[in-house]
Amino acid sequence: MIEVYAQIAIALLAVVGLILVLSFLMKKRQTKSNLMTIVSYQTFGTKKAIAAIKVGKEILLVGITPTDLKLLKTYQQSDLDGEAYKDMSDKLLKLKTLKEGLYESK
Repeated sequence: MIEVYAQIAIALLAVVGLILVLSFLMKKRQTKSNLMTIVSYQTFGTKKAIAAIKVGKEILLVGITPTDLKLLKTYQQSDLDGEAYKDMSDKLLKLKTLKEGLYESK
């Protein structure tokens, strides 16, 4: 009887091990494709946000709501130097402080 339980336990461990190995391999395979990366993401209230997404050599500024995605602006990566990134980051920081100020005033 103990031999049957040992066989069941070994089979179960083999299946769980196989699942873990396959999930690890699939995760590695997904991360190799760097078609899109999120440069920045800023939420505005519940389920509203703006995201800067790098696709190839373009950076897309996208507005996100529960029912819609809107392309707000497209930048070429070559057009954006360090100063433009800093400027975009400063504007997002200003929007974030504005949002926090609105919540504090309620």
